[in-house]
Order: sequence, then C-alpha cells, then structure tokens
Amino acid sequence: MKTVRCSILGFGAIGQGVAEVLLMKKEYLESIGLEILVVAIVDSRGATVNPEGVDLADCLARKRMKGTVAIEKFTGVEVIKSVDHELVIETTPTNIVTGGAGLQNMLAAFETGKDVITSNKGPLTLKYRELMEAAKAAGSSFRFEATVGGSMPVINLANEVLAGNRLKSIKGILNGTCNYILTRMLEERASYKDILAESMELGIAETDPTYDVDGIDTACKLVILANAIFGLDVTYRDVEVTGITKITPEALEMAYERGHVIKLIGEVSRERIHVAPRLVPINHPLDVRGTLNVASIDTELAGEITVTGKGAGPIETASAILSDLIAVYGSQ
Repeated sequence: MKTVRCSILGFGAIGQGVAEVLLMKKEYLESIGLEILVVAIVDSRGATVNPEGVDLADCLARKRMKGTVAIEKFTGVEVIKSVDHELVIETTPTNIVTGGAGLQNMLAAFETGKDVITSNKGPLTLKYRELMEAAKAAGSSFRFEATVGGSMPVINLANEVLAGNRLKSIKGILNGTCNYILTRMLEERASYKDILAESMELGIAETDPTYDVDGIDTACKLVILANAIFGLDVTYRDVEVTGITKITPEALEMAYERGHVIKLIGEVSRERIHVAPRLVPINHPLDVRGTLNVASIDTELAGEITVTGKGAGPIETASAILSDLIAVYGSQ
C-alpha cells in the first residue's frame, strides 16, 4: 500500500467535492494500492492540519455548519512550506487578473518539490510556461485535467489516449452557463435578459455572469488547450473573443427555421484561437443542450473524436482530479 499525503487548498464547492469523492472512493483506491491521507485543508479563514490525517467527514460537516474548517491561522503557502506532504490539490477560486492565491500556492509547491493537481484555470491562463518550467525543475508532477470541461476528458484524451496523432484543431462548447442560456432562449422564445435572470435564480449563472457570458471563461480554457496540447505559448490576450449578450430570440428562431442552432463555440488550432457564437446544424455532434459541454478533436489518424459531459459541478470536477491523482500515483 502506497500512502500519499496531500493538502486540499481551497474548500469551496470543488474542494468539498474532492473530499466527498475521496470518501466515496476510499475502498477503490485501496484496492489499487493507494491510501490518500489528507493532512491539511485550507479555506479563506485558515486551516485544519493533522499529520495523521484530518477527518474528512467532520471537515465537510463543519464547513456546512460554520462556513469554515479553520482551526489554525495558516495560509496555503504556509501549509505547503511547514506540513510534510507530497501532493497539493489546488482548488482555490480562479483569478485571471493576477493568478490569485492559486498561483502562489503552485509556485510554493514546486519550490518545495511537491506535486500539484488543480482545477484552477487562472494561474495556467497567465503563467503556463513559468509553471511548467518550475514543475520540471522540481521534478514534480503537474496535472490539470479539471481546468477544462469539468468531468469531460479533453487534455488527457488528447495527450495520452490519442498519443501519436497530430491534432489539427479542437472546437466545442466549454461553458455550460452560456449553453443553458442559449438553449432556454430558443425553447421559450425569451429574451437574453429573462433567461439570464432564470439561470441566476437556479444557481447556473454567477451573481456577476460577465466571466461566462462575455466568453472569457471559454477563452481561458482555450489558452490552456493551446499551451498544453498544441505546444503554444499564449495568454488570454491572444484570443479573439465575442460573447452571447447580443444574441436575440429572433436570431435563434431564424437559425432554427433554417436547420441550425446558435452556440458559443471555442476553437483552437496552431493558427488561430477564437470564441464566438456560431451556427451549428441541428443534431450535429456539437448540438448539445442545457449545461452540457462538448469538445471535438480533429486528428490526423483517427478523424474527429467527440466527447460530451458535464462541464461543471463539484463531484464532476472532482472526478477529473481523482483521475489525475490515479495517473500520477496509481502506477508508482
């Protein structure tokens, strides 16, 4: 049995999802020879630390009842530097302006020779090359499947399962909020404003939905794909971006009458990276509804490979983190 000691930095929805999945999959992980021992959990108010392993069920209960797991006033960087462990699971909120706490946590992890698995897009959008070089210099594993598409495998599919294929492009729907809004506008023949309000009431859209509806979230994901899969060195500023705020129910209806739906499509190749509303034929593989995501990978040898799945959600995103964890430690 191999014991992997880890910290969970960021205990919002995704961090809690990771804790739940580790509890759910404890027996499975043991069956493949892995014991995952969470020795620290950090949220915005502090940390719970136990070198023998924190009680995940208790931490989840305390977070839900009290809003925090904090017992000690530790930051993520302080936990990384002072608590003995091998793996940092970084799930702090995305910040695409500065990289936020996530960037500092990742750099500190590599400075101390730790592996990192993350769902945090911000640092990768801003400092992909720097982070990869830091991980390589430290001899650390760095995996981030959960940053693009939630439960839908894209990065590992392209780089590992499709190894040997020259990839021409990846295009798809990478933001469930936009897809929900466009789906509902067509179904209800309702305005953007009305369906945005509905999606906010349902918790699908954020209180400030700008990041989603202006195409910024999709653009950030394309930057990660461009760098991780196509070997480019780009940032958000290299992406052409148009969001969905100007789309009308009349435009959606006209497109539908002509056999098409309008979707916010992100596309990346070695030549161009862009996000914009585009016409998609009805029943085309990219015509998925509601909050679903979809990605179509155009390959040299295998043709087009299309995957669809839930692009968000705590458990769904945690499933990608679990997959990365098993990829790093399951074969050691």
